[in-house]
Amino acid sequence: MKPGLLPSGNYRIMGTKSHHSFSSYEELKTPKSGKVIAYWSIGLMVLLIGILLLPWQQNVEGTGLVAAFNPKNRPQTIQNAIPGKISKWNVIEGQLVKKGDTILVISEIKDDYFDPELNLRLQEQLVAKQQYITATKDQVRFLTNQLAALRNGYTLTTNKTKNKVIQANNKIKIDSAEKQAENINYSLAEKQFKRYQELYDTKGLISLTELEKRRQTLQEKYAKKISADNKLLNSKNEYLNSKIELGSVRAEYEDKIAKAESERAYKESVLAEGESEISKLKNKLANVAVRQDQYHVLAPQTGYLTKTLKMGIGETIKEGEPIATIVPQQSDKSVEMFVQAMDLPLIKLGLPVRVEFDGWPALQFSGWQNASVGTFGGTIAVIDYVANTAGKYRVLVVPDKADETWPEAVRLGSGARGWAMLKFVPVWYELWRQLNGFPPNPVGDALAKTESKDAK
Repeated sequence: MKPGLLPSGNYRIMGTKSHHSFSSYEELKTPKSGKVIAYWSIGLMVLLIGILLLPWQQNVEGTGLVAAFNPKNRPQTIQNAIPGKISKWNVIEGQLVKKGDTILVISEIKDDYFDPELNLRLQEQLVAKQQYITATKDQVRFLTNQLAALRNGYTLTTNKTKNKVIQANNKIKIDSAEKQAENINYSLAEKQFKRYQELYDTKGLISLTELEKRRQTLQEKYAKKISADNKLLNSKNEYLNSKIELGSVRAEYEDKIAKAESERAYKESVLAEGESEISKLKNKLANVAVRQDQYHVLAPQTGYLTKTLKMGIGETIKEGEPIATIVPQQSDKSVEMFVQAMDLPLIKLGLPVRVEFDGWPALQFSGWQNASVGTFGGTIAVIDYVANTAGKYRVLVVPDKADETWPEAVRLGSGARGWAMLKFVPVWYELWRQLNGFPPNPVGDALAKTESKDAK
């Protein structure tokens, strides 16, 4: 048996030599880089799990432009009220103009207004027409008085003629009674004559002289009877004539009254027409005065003249044609943001919004607003009820007074992006929702926090 060897089955290491001295051990041990990677992997895993558990605020994104909230503060075009020819420009582009400043001066192009003394001519026409109206009023007054006189004369004359008719009727009654009396007298005289004739013819009791006297009496009674008949007939004729005269008087006066009323009505129509012409002349005078004031196109409000749409001297412009664009000096800025129709039910008035402006440095984390840089707070003030032609809804966002003031360098018309803040959820839930295409949760925590902030 060789020295240093033990019997078979009974082996042991002699001495206390370190295991680091063996090369095989060095080959089998875990490398340091592997440990580092393991530690980093575990740390990243823990970090990732921690991130997934962090709260994430859901949001609805929209894009749009910076605009003025109040319509009077939005850019507007300056228009002329009358057609004309440009005579003079008083401002240049980019100049600050005050309300009432003259932008440009135009001259007349309509031949109806070429007369430099048009106002004087219209005043003369107005005075002449007023004098004509005064004379016509006098004629109407005279005709009114004439009508009153005619009606009074008509009443008096008809009453007089009616009295004649009554008198004639009464005379007929008297003559009729007289005729009856004469007829009775004649009848008695006739009977007496017949008796005297019989006494004279048969018995000879009376003389011829007495008979002749009775004959003469009979003739006289007959003559009176005929006279009474004629008198009654004349009375009847007079009655008929008085009635005819009454009708004639009525017809004559009614004709005169009708002519006078017709003349007065004509004069009144002429008077009304003249007064209408006076009103037209006054209206034209006022229109000419206002038109002359329109030769100077004035700035409607204080602002900057940004763009002239008409250039040069002598260029003609139509009525109501845009001349230039003015931007108000003071503007209450807002963001005109457009959102998809599917996101509209999630948006409510007063909902907080984070806004990012074009050209303004920003680092945006839509779900972690506290970590975002360069964004500004806002709230939803207006939601349109009708979609635009692209199928999107317009939302107006105004600055949040409790947040940082919006920068003055941002001008109207600049691009902007906005995120309407919704409910807080874990990051893992948001990833799961995005992968499955589910809609965000309805408005909850965000709006409640905003309301509690306003209440404080």
